Amino acid sequence: MENVIEIKNLKKAFGEKDVLKDVSMVLPRGKNIAILGESGTGKSVLAKCIVRLIEADSGEICVLGKDILGVENEELDEMRKKVGYLFQGGALYDSMTVKENLEFPIRRTQESKNKKEVAEMVEEALESVGLKDAINKMPAELSGGMKKRIGLARTLILKPEIILYDEPTTGLDPVTSGEISELILRVQEKYNTSSIIITHDIKCARITSSEKLKLMMGGKFYVEGTFKELSESDDKKVSSYFT
Repeated sequence: MENVIEIKNLKKAFGEKDVLKDVSMVLPRGKNIAILGESGTGKSVLAKCIVRLIEADSGEICVLGKDILGVENEELDEMRKKVGYLFQGGALYDSMTVKENLEFPIRRTQESKNKKEVAEMVEEALESVGLKDAINKMPAELSGGMKKRIGLARTLILKPEIILYDEPTTGLDPVTSGEISELILRVQEKYNTSSIIITHDIKCARITSSEKLKLMMGGKFYVEGTFKELSESDDKKVSSYFT
């Protein structure tokens, strides 16, 4: 099976603090992998290194067959069009309507699209997340769950091959968290995306991980396996996450 992401011996430190310590992993095409771990273990730093929002200190990151640590800005921008990144808070522009937020990445990357094509892309993305009626709302009018959905719609609008979800259910009530988790799974099934889900939400990890779970501790992967394997582990460091 083809791997769309391959990471080898990745390291990142901030000052004297080692955040990522020799991290290696692969993401197969069409699969979801959930990465569990407490806050401060390096999960989000790993996701940001994959798209070079943070520069790694050493190691290898291969995305869709390219070593992204060695590419220049123009080639990096082309790669980023194929990798969607859903930030924790949705990262919507407060001064723009939902429609304008979704149009923004199209205007920046696909200038040849005419007004009708852009409108169709916006409508399709909003329909995918079940929020067509929110098209003219401002971010301040949206609930936390709606902001997550609109953030995902904006990610989907460029049809990425890979999506990185950074704590997609943080700050949401249990019911909304479950809905967002189910939505992540439907997106993967509909668009055949390959995804990494950074989370500390056990329910989210169980629903979304089609391939395996990886548990990160202290800047490195401690263990990996299916949800059933990890939840039934005799290792107290692992089982404590599932109690």
